[in-house]
Amino acid sequence: MVDRAELDAAFASYQANVRRAAAEGDWTLFADSFTEDAEYLEHAYGAFSGREAIREWAVRTMTAFPGNAMVEFPITWSVVDDDRGWIVCEVGNVMADPGDGSRHESPNVTILHYGRHGRFAYEEDVYNPMRFVQMVAGWAKVADAHGRLPDDARPWLARFGNLG
Repeated sequence: MVDRAELDAAFASYQANVRRAAAEGDWTLFADSFTEDAEYLEHAYGAFSGREAIREWAVRTMTAFPGNAMVEFPITWSVVDDDRGWIVCEVGNVMADPGDGSRHESPNVTILHYGRHGRFAYEEDVYNPMRFVQMVAGWAKVADAHGRLPDDARPWLARFGNLG
């Protein structure tokens, strides 16, 4: 059994790291939420072993489109299992305003296993990649119409725009 206050503090720190990484564009901060030997399973990108592999993946993914167009990742609900030290939550992946004030968001379910010293030893992100691509394609079309589509999004829009 994990101390509930310790688990809650780790989850609060995890969320603060995500907010700070998104605000500063410094995704190296995200990896600070994990133990050195953490495992990360992302269904579209694969599995990553160790904090530094997680850090490298997060930086690569979140500094290129569409990751670099996401501005917030609110937790919409969470369930805590004190006995296992697990947290399951829904995370919104919110895109920047495309120019017309509309909100474009696609959720994922995140499973976190607590490790030690305020850090998590495991994360798994579960979502429907097709639904995510459709959301991003819709956002990209609106952003393009309003002159806000980043240059690095143009090849992505050309490839996947017909899905939105």
